[in-house]
Amino acid sequence: MLPTRLPDLHPLDGPLDGPLDGPLQAIADLPRARALRDPSGAAVVDGDRRLDNTGLAAAVAELGDAFAAAGVGPGDTVAVMLPNRLEIVVAMFAAWSRGAALTPVNPALTDAEVGHQLDDSGAVLLVADDRGHEVARGRAVAVVHVDDLRGTSGAAPSTTPTVDPGAPALVVYTSGTTGRPKGCVLTHANVDAMVRAIVTHLRLDAADRSLLVLPLFHCNGLLVGVLAPLLAGGSVVVAPRFRPADFWDLVEAERPTYFSAVPTMYALIDAHTERAVDTSSLRFVVCGAAPMPADLIGRFEERFDVVLVEGYGLSECSVAATINPLDERRKPGTVGLPLPGIDVAIASADGEHLPAGERGEVLVRGATVMAGYLHRPEETAATVVDGWLHTGDVGYLDADGFLVLVDRVKDMVIRGGENIYPKEIEDVLYEHPAVLEAAVVGRPDPTYGEVPVAHVALRPGASATPDELRAHCAAVLARFKVPADVQLHAALPKNSVGKLLKPALRG
Repeated sequence: MLPTRLPDLHPLDGPLDGPLDGPLQAIADLPRARALRDPSGAAVVDGDRRLDNTGLAAAVAELGDAFAAAGVGPGDTVAVMLPNRLEIVVAMFAAWSRGAALTPVNPALTDAEVGHQLDDSGAVLLVADDRGHEVARGRAVAVVHVDDLRGTSGAAPSTTPTVDPGAPALVVYTSGTTGRPKGCVLTHANVDAMVRAIVTHLRLDAADRSLLVLPLFHCNGLLVGVLAPLLAGGSVVVAPRFRPADFWDLVEAERPTYFSAVPTMYALIDAHTERAVDTSSLRFVVCGAAPMPADLIGRFEERFDVVLVEGYGLSECSVAATINPLDERRKPGTVGLPLPGIDVAIASADGEHLPAGERGEVLVRGATVMAGYLHRPEETAATVVDGWLHTGDVGYLDADGFLVLVDRVKDMVIRGGENIYPKEIEDVLYEHPAVLEAAVVGRPDPTYGEVPVAHVALRPGASATPDELRAHCAAVLARFKVPADVQLHAALPKNSVGKLLKPALRG
């Protein structure tokens, strides 16, 4: 296992009292730079394992040496397939120290799906547990077993890694909800721009401590949960598998100042909390990955006395494009303002940019937009046009420039010529006190062509009938928007990031 601490390095200017500003290479060089400035400062916590800055730098150096011995060099790709644990963070920095990119693999994937990612990414080495050896069998992929990362008495490297801004840093595979997963190539310039924008917008500093509850095979966990606080001079707590029943125990024990989660997680935390909790360490919390009902935002903020800022983005723009501000301008129910250096526009079907208040496809432009989909030039060209990333999401900008999401373009239901956005119905369902999760999809209909159908999971101990939920919708929505059917489920299907899987409901 990795050490809890290794011998000190020579400090430069004392403790971290601010972000590690500087050239682009500062992101890839964070472990070494932090060890030089504050050798014994907290870096990463994972259960009872606590790496200070020296320990993190030495662990990165050790694994980087192992990568070098395996022949990993500039232009290569290293894969890591592990549940959330600090070795993923170490592997990321170690790959960068060798000039290689990292592709994080979701361990919940089947062997065939893992094999596709290894083959498609061209990974030359895999960091994994016992399963990794079996999946890599027959492929030209070396394997480093996580249990062999023992740590040495060696120090961190004394030289800064050379970073090419245009070289791949991460190859993050999409969830595959709209087809076979594609590798989004995020360069070092993309990562640098994204992380610095998050630090600036959320006002992160050395006092901040992130509680990482999202998976590290996704760029939200890696960039918002790990790199942003480390760049700001703060620290990271890697949470074990998300468990709403004892979530607050971890918050009270580790005293984070923020965490980022998805709407389903917030709903589950709210539903499973049965005691008074201490949230005084939290400066704010972030919600992303899917729109969060305004009712749930207000309920969570009031109950737990914490500011919740909703954001929006996707892997193709290095995770975030907009986030609500932390000050009085915050608008719950919107997904906020564009991050520094990022432009957001709304376009009609023919590509014309629309004025405030008009609905259309959300476009994103800036230094955070991916280099492209790996090995897929045609799909890249169709997705990034003249520098604008076409997201496939429908929304509008209000008079103050805040983005309001309406729905996915492909999720729209057309009933007898009337356009119905499922999110509008879902928001109404979430206002019912018995509803925990809601998803609305279209179902073929011989008369109207398509009708909306609601799939609902109820809160623990709550009860409601389909007729009651339809009546609840009918009291608020136009008749043609009322679900033709409401189906109750114990839980709705979700992907590994916690996003609801509507294709599985269309069946």
